[in-house]
Amino acid sequence: MTQSTLFVETHILQSLPPSNINRDDSGTPKQALYGGARRARVSSQAWKRAARMEFAKSEPAADRATRTKRIAALLAERLSLPTEKGGCGLEDAGADRLAAALLEPLGIKKSAKKEDQSAYLLFFGRRQLDSLIALLDGRAEKLLALPDEDLKDEISQLPVVTALSTGHPAEVALFGRMVADLPALNVDAAVQVAHALSTHAVRTEFDYFTAVDDENTDDSSAGMIGTTEFNSSTLYRYAVLGVHQLRENLTSPDSTRQTAVRFVDAFTRSMPTGHQNSFAHRTLPHLVLVTVRTDQPVNLVSAFEMPVAGHNGLVAESTARLAGELASVGRTWGSTPARTLATYAVEGDKAGEVFGPSIPFPALLESVDGVVGTWLADGRLPWAESVRAGA
Repeated sequence: MTQSTLFVETHILQSLPPSNINRDDSGTPKQALYGGARRARVSSQAWKRAARMEFAKSEPAADRATRTKRIAALLAERLSLPTEKGGCGLEDAGADRLAAALLEPLGIKKSAKKEDQSAYLLFFGRRQLDSLIALLDGRAEKLLALPDEDLKDEISQLPVVTALSTGHPAEVALFGRMVADLPALNVDAAVQVAHALSTHAVRTEFDYFTAVDDENTDDSSAGMIGTTEFNSSTLYRYAVLGVHQLRENLTSPDSTRQTAVRFVDAFTRSMPTGHQNSFAHRTLPHLVLVTVRTDQPVNLVSAFEMPVAGHNGLVAESTARLAGELASVGRTWGSTPARTLATYAVEGDKAGEVFGPSIPFPALLESVDGVVGTWLADGRLPWAESVRAGA
């Protein structure tokens, strides 16, 4: 039976040492009340950016995306490049004028404070700037010779909006784009990322620190005194990738398959960088669980609605809770994943019973590649495997 939708979900349990990777406007680590208990929280936005930065590491520079208010300046820089480097060899003033003319059909509002910037961040691919330049077809100098109104008329006949609404880089295809001024530029995100929550209650702590003036030998007092807030936590992280939406955004099945696998890898390995020099908080997960569904995504955070209260660590109990929730959803709702894959280093019968044997993470990615590739080829899954504990 062919399936019109395919969801690849990534569930992660990961412990962080003392850290402050995502803080609010007062410097306090972000928190949330869940199940009546105060939890550590890392916002969806923070982890999406971290995942995007991790994903971009393996992208060629020309294929990367950028999110900026400086699209006009970047386009002008490209127009100023020599023709052998993909530009038009324009002087700075001409490049600025032509860049402004090319972007005018987009109707993007300018910043009230800075004329050379847009009013909001725009997410686009660097190759899409090349597509805009290609529209000129070597006529840059001739267009610049025209009066402003004639230049505007000539540019209005070019498919500027199409150039920015097609040929999306993988990052835009994954995380989407919303442009209030021009809905034609909107891209539905293929990825949804939940706010990460600790599986247990947390308490914010304070690090009192001093800094010594190395050159002051006459005074033994501190050169600076301050405090930093932090907590430590075992987090449940969740993201879901709609492969069908990713295919629509990228159009190429091969690019879709590769991007899906690389997203799972990037999301797993990513880490927000807040206060990283002070805490060196980068860790790897205890558990990576990938569930493949064809009906609807299921966030399993309800496993931790009653906070875990471990006295000899939190990971083992958190893993058992997650396994129990996955099995319970299958029994109660009849909603079992078409495929369950897991990489973990946690002892306990519950994990093996529900998740199956742990496989090395590279092997997990290979399995995701096979599942997505087969579905893209004929709308079917190579196999179907129910959750064991749901039987």
